[in-house]
Amino acid sequence: MAQWQEVQQLEKAYLEQVHQLYSEDHLPMEVRQYLASWLEDQNCASPCLCPRSRAAEPPAAEPHSSQAHMLFQTLLALLDDQYSRFGASENDFVLKHNLRKSKLNLQARYQECPEQLANVIANLLREEKAILSRGLAAQQASAQPPASAPMETDRQQKIERRLAEAKAAVQELDREVRHLEELQDTFDFRYKLHRMVASGAAPSPDLARQTEQLQAMLNNLDRSRKDVLARAQELLGRCETLRDFLLEELAEWKDRQRRACIGAACDTCLSHLETWFTGAAEVLFQLWRLLLALRDQHVKLTYQHDPLATQQPLLESRLQEQLCCLLRSAFVVEIQPIMPFPNRRPLVLKTGNKFSVRARLLVKLQDRSHRLEVKIILDQHPPDVKGFRKFNILTSTSKTLVQDDPQMEGLVCDFRHISLKDQRAGVSGKGSKGASEGLLAVTEELHLITFTLDYKYQELALELQTSTLPVVIISSNNQFSSAWASVLWFNMLSPDPKNQLFFSAPPAASWAQLAEVLSWQFSAATERGLDKEQLHMLAEKLFGPEATPASTLTWAKFAKDNPPFFSFWTWLDGILNLIRDHLAQLWKDGHIMGFVSRKRERQLLKRKQMGTFLLRFSESSREGGITCSWVEPGEKGQPKVRSVEPYTKMELTSLPLPDIIHDYQLVAAENIPENPLKFLYPGTPRDEILGKYYTERREVDLLERRKYLNQRLIRVSSRQPHEPWRLPEDMVAAAPAAEGPGANRLEALEPGASHLEALEALKQELDLMSFDRAGSNVLRGGDPYLPPPADMPTPLLPGNTLFLGANDLPPLHVDSKDFQ
Repeated sequence: MAQWQEVQQLEKAYLEQVHQLYSEDHLPMEVRQYLASWLEDQNCASPCLCPRSRAAEPPAAEPHSSQAHMLFQTLLALLDDQYSRFGASENDFVLKHNLRKSKLNLQARYQECPEQLANVIANLLREEKAILSRGLAAQQASAQPPASAPMETDRQQKIERRLAEAKAAVQELDREVRHLEELQDTFDFRYKLHRMVASGAAPSPDLARQTEQLQAMLNNLDRSRKDVLARAQELLGRCETLRDFLLEELAEWKDRQRRACIGAACDTCLSHLETWFTGAAEVLFQLWRLLLALRDQHVKLTYQHDPLATQQPLLESRLQEQLCCLLRSAFVVEIQPIMPFPNRRPLVLKTGNKFSVRARLLVKLQDRSHRLEVKIILDQHPPDVKGFRKFNILTSTSKTLVQDDPQMEGLVCDFRHISLKDQRAGVSGKGSKGASEGLLAVTEELHLITFTLDYKYQELALELQTSTLPVVIISSNNQFSSAWASVLWFNMLSPDPKNQLFFSAPPAASWAQLAEVLSWQFSAATERGLDKEQLHMLAEKLFGPEATPASTLTWAKFAKDNPPFFSFWTWLDGILNLIRDHLAQLWKDGHIMGFVSRKRERQLLKRKQMGTFLLRFSESSREGGITCSWVEPGEKGQPKVRSVEPYTKMELTSLPLPDIIHDYQLVAAENIPENPLKFLYPGTPRDEILGKYYTERREVDLLERRKYLNQRLIRVSSRQPHEPWRLPEDMVAAAPAAEGPGANRLEALEPGASHLEALEALKQELDLMSFDRAGSNVLRGGDPYLPPPADMPTPLLPGNTLFLGANDLPPLHVDSKDFQ
């Protein structure tokens, strides 16, 4: 089944995430719908289509990819074809209009930069896949037997019970108030009649008896009024307890939402809270109507020591206080500010980029004659700090609260397509500030978005306010990582969600707190968290061998770069990006050990058979690197562990890691190339466990007459007996940059060692192939049955890449027996 079809079958909560994903105008949903199969078949994540899908912003002038242009023109042609399929009916007329508008928008947006469209499509498909995975996991969890479903907490059970009791009590009180009104009307009628008869009449036993009866009726009325007031007071007490339970439950939901924003897997659904808050508000509003009815009764009939005269105003005031508290608490931010691109991390906003945020009123009681308008304000009360930036909201700052929108549940106000502009941007260019201009760095400034709602229902008018969690506003993509570090640190440690000066004196974090948050980062980005061993390695990296859960880390050590050294978070976020972009499936399936120290690596491998290797992350690569370490016989037969220089995104963009491992060659002292990577730790044959990840290959047919021989990129390292071992990697120091994107030396090689020695050794074994001009690292394949064609172009590759790859031809597997 196509991915788009599966997405449309998800539950409503996950469909809302899909609608949110397509809320921007990067790619209209109707285009995704009509071209679903074709879009999913395109390799939009290919480096030639979107070469700069991540990292820094593209330069002003970059040559357009011919493949991206072809993709764009094909998409427009398919839209034209779909447009021609519509008929002349009224429904088709609207569809034709929308499709035509979508095509024109795409042309205007991407005509000059089709690579951006390829990048957008790749990102959307990846986000769709992530939503689909979460949705299917939720469906599987819900399909489990009821016994495995989480039980209601004790407080939730109390809320349900108290709410049911309050609803029953207010209905009973309503009957008593009506009965009290009947008693009062009866007494009032008989009292007035008695006065008419008694006026001017002489005293008599009948009149005295009637007076006694009226006094008894008044006494009964007085007792009934006192009973009703006592029941109202008791009900108010129950409602106060219910309100306290609801506020505790809401506080827990806010804490879950806060943790979910930084990667935790938490339930942030508001359905139960909305049901409880609405039910409690209905009880309180009904009780208010009954108290108003009692006030009317007091106006119609009163007497000396009337309990309504003193107790009813107090109860009404107490009730209004409860209602105001409940309503103010019920106005919440359901979806925190988030940009759809480039990385879907909430609470980090970029000037000029659109973002969305949603507020929700949990009390679904609305006066249809009164329009509920929500206004949005940025930094309503900014801190008095030198250099604190101010921003303008470029879009509309008000919107109407809508109940039960077809795409959303509840009484919600969804602000989409909001963008910000620095107030100083027109004067100082990008609106950034120097290091000495303000107390806080750009990525440490915390800004609050506040929603204001004028709520009116029945006789109550009230202004409600709620605020988002603090957001970090940046002006460059290079600030994303540092901004996210600030979001993590604040939401992990700040007890006050509105403390905008948190980073003026940020507290230290214990390892117990930090370890959990770091594992969430991997779970959210790669669907696999960090295990105990990996966290132990990270703890030793930060605190040394004496690390304990109580060990503390300062904010500066966690996130502050100190050139030429880089921070712990810079290193870790580079690994996260590397996994997400190039190693997602290998990491998710548990084939990458990842975080393991050099000492632990040697302990693990030396006990294994020769050729056993493991995959670990480099500790010296700023942008994330992964290396293969394997065990082989040493000079005296003792096992020795070797590692290849880490592969970064530069190499992995050209060649997937499984293919690198499969084709890797090591030129030993005997000049015999071999692949030392035979068994993936703890001992599984390499091809058995990694075979499913290899790029699909077709074996060569030697009888087939073809103009060219197939070509394939492989990685080759050389090793000489006299070469010294390289020292262990620095914990945080950046390694010197290798020359060229394909540079992959053994860590045992001396700096500056050339590949020419390796090439000389390869000539004897690869005598069927020939080298280009002297000094070139390009190995050109030749057909043993045909002379080289005269028009064959000279292949060129940047840097030190050893073999030339061509995606349009299947690779040739050369076996010496084929040429005997």
